[in-house]
Amino acid sequence: MIELNHFTLSNGLRVVHNHDSATAMVALNILYNVGARDENENLTGLAHLFEHLMFGGSINIPDFDQAMEQAGGWNNAWTSNDFTNFYDVLPAQNAETAFWLESDRMLSLAFSDKALEVQRSVVIEEFKEVCLNKPYGDMAHHLRDLVYTSHPYRFPTIGKEISHIEKVTQDDVIKFFHSHYAPNNAVLAISGNISLEETKRLAEKWFGDIPQREITPRTYAPEPKQTAPRRKIVTADVPQAVLIKAYHMPGHGHKDYIPCDIITDLLASGRSARFYRNLLMGTDLFTEIDASITGSDEPGYLMLSARLRENSDSAIQQAEEAIENEIQKLWNNTITEYELTRTINRFESNNTFSTIGFLPKAQAMAMGEMQGEDINQITSKYRAVTIEQIQQVAEHVLSPNNCSTLVYNRR
Repeated sequence: MIELNHFTLSNGLRVVHNHDSATAMVALNILYNVGARDENENLTGLAHLFEHLMFGGSINIPDFDQAMEQAGGWNNAWTSNDFTNFYDVLPAQNAETAFWLESDRMLSLAFSDKALEVQRSVVIEEFKEVCLNKPYGDMAHHLRDLVYTSHPYRFPTIGKEISHIEKVTQDDVIKFFHSHYAPNNAVLAISGNISLEETKRLAEKWFGDIPQREITPRTYAPEPKQTAPRRKIVTADVPQAVLIKAYHMPGHGHKDYIPCDIITDLLASGRSARFYRNLLMGTDLFTEIDASITGSDEPGYLMLSARLRENSDSAIQQAEEAIENEIQKLWNNTITEYELTRTINRFESNNTFSTIGFLPKAQAMAMGEMQGEDINQITSKYRAVTIEQIQQVAEHVLSPNNCSTLVYNRR
């Protein structure tokens, strides 16, 4: 059980705190409710670019990293389609430095032409390295474009194309900042050897005076229901053929979200899972096979992915048939209580060990607060799911008409 303390500043900043006396460090995590879904479809990649720009200095602090390192700390960040997250780790006695740095760039980021050009070049090089010059690098572009027809999830976080990043202007940056990066659009989580009283004092001192901002509303329509199978074949210079089957599923918080996650664990979590026993070890078709969910805030997809030993059409057909046979077994209610209990036990173990450290704990706290979820109740929610629910969800979600198949062939 993680002891959590919650409070909200007058400007709308939500704060969640955990005192961890087992460490001499403190982790400060600030999660903004802005991601790639908030971009214009003609200017994608802006949220990810902005993650980089947030390290370009504020009006008062020209070098964020240097100030953090001088306090004995380090920091990093990530961006998703849903959120942008920044985290800092430093000795507890220097915790105020993190409050100072994060509050200053939330209040008054420096909009420098030099910083924009430097970070634009960094992101363009990252796009080339990850998406253009790496085997399977454009797979997410192909898959998302196949799964989604209108929702902003159809573009990866890094952006649709380099030209979008190249044409970002300083005006675009300023507008995006003032319409999303604000105390009333963020959660601050602190875990480590710092008291609740000190956390309240520092949060009020450094963040309390930052004014609220008007957040741009999300006005896009939900993704239309898929009513027929979709298929796309891509050929490239890659080591082996990859087969991906993606199925639309509900977003976080929906009653069917957890059953979908359990389905992927039943199929692919550990050596006792079905894919490992029946497909990887039970056939000579695959070298790797996995199942996962995107875990997105809005409706995402459940993904079955496999690397094949052979590149032929017949091998791909056999692989699809083998995967679909495992899906049929879920429909036919072959899950036993023992199998489900074993799967949930494994989930509980992974979930518990993943939040032991003060940094992952702070990140989990921030996400839980943002999504209105009690992180101490997650396992009990998984244990409440029945075999009947899983069967019903599997039959509904893992339907052929809800499936988008991407075949990534070796040239």
